[in-house]
Amino acid sequence: MVPWQILTRHGSTATPTPAAWEAAPVIAAGTALYGWCVWNVAAVGRGMPGPWDAPSRVVAAGPYRWVRNPTYLAALLIVLGQAWLFMSLRLLAYAGAMAVFFHLFVTGYEEPTLRRRFGSTYLEYRRMVSRWIPRRRAARTAWPPAGGLASYQDKQVERDN
Repeated sequence: MVPWQILTRHGSTATPTPAAWEAAPVIAAGTALYGWCVWNVAAVGRGMPGPWDAPSRVVAAGPYRWVRNPTYLAALLIVLGQAWLFMSLRLLAYAGAMAVFFHLFVTGYEEPTLRRRFGSTYLEYRRMVSRWIPRRRAARTAWPPAGGLASYQDKQVERDN
């Protein structure tokens, strides 16, 4: 909704016209990634990607194996694709503002909250999986651990008790 408002504000009555159809696969990839993230958070974490219905488990499946915040990356990919599709510098600037906001939100609220909520399980996940940019495979060990994350979480709960 916000990208559309950005494209149509300043008294423009004309409907924005796509200028670079090559951007459509980028938007589709971002949309697919977002859907995959939501599905993983619901199926594995038993929640939704948001503080109003936070997952009850650390989600380290699907795209969360490679980066800790793929939902935000998916949203950025969609808006960057839209900026390209409409050749819009305003949408590009909006994507930049989104990236800054996402980073501040993740580092200032989300990570401390997850650390308090999931303790050592989250700390281990954070140690193994980068925040934004996937690490080279050789730099990572197997994640989630053998037996799956649920098994790892159960062992952590036993050890913490």
